Amino acid sequence: MAGHSHSANIARRKGYVDAKRAKIFSKVSRFILSAARQGGADPDMNLRLKYAIEAARAVNMPKDNIERVLKRAVGDKSGGGFEELVYEGYAPGGIALIITCLTDNRARTISDLKHIMDKRGGNMGSPGSVSFMFDKRSIFNLETPGLNEDQLTEMALEIGADDVQPGDGAATFLAGPTEFLAVKAALEKKGLKFISAEVGYMAQNTVAVTTKPAAAAVLALIEALEDNDDVQNVYANYDIPDELMP
Repeated sequence: MAGHSHSANIARRKGYVDAKRAKIFSKVSRFILSAARQGGADPDMNLRLKYAIEAARAVNMPKDNIERVLKRAVGDKSGGGFEELVYEGYAPGGIALIITCLTDNRARTISDLKHIMDKRGGNMGSPGSVSFMFDKRSIFNLETPGLNEDQLTEMALEIGADDVQPGDGAATFLAGPTEFLAVKAALEKKGLKFISAEVGYMAQNTVAVTTKPAAAAVLALIEALEDNDDVQNVYANYDIPDELMP
């Protein structure tokens, strides 16, 4: 999940990955499986699969797990394929959301998302209702202990990133969507620990959240969406100050 107020958001992202590692592995496994079934199990010949494997490695998915998913993709076609869907909507307070999904049942997915939205005070939007507020980006969240803003800026220039957004002992590096593999490889050479790496959506501008109850409502909706098995990622344009994070 990508939002703003970077030190708080990166900490939340790390906490989500650490606490729900089994669910994260399930989601990236589905990404790998879908990519391999669509374009073959050789990452050198299938760019989408290469992206999926690199995203799995960024969340420390073991190599054996990745290989098992690839073998399943080649050997078992009975499960059919996954459909990649992008939904748009709003969280409480007018926070824009982009929800990316991989599903084998479109009707189930949209029904589940509508239920979550209704229960948590959100609203589904029509295609294009919020996507114009976001840009497609390569997004790298990393732990950066001991590095100050000047050092991070210098590193961003060196590795070919467009921007870096420092947090508290962590940072988000941003690059163009086609630069994912090159920038990830350059960051790996720096020896930094990844929290996550993906090609996703970053908001062009943010909406301020000014009270603790409002922040709790926004994050509760996003967490409920993230917990759905069909949801791969949720992107939002909130700006929540550190002191208002639950």
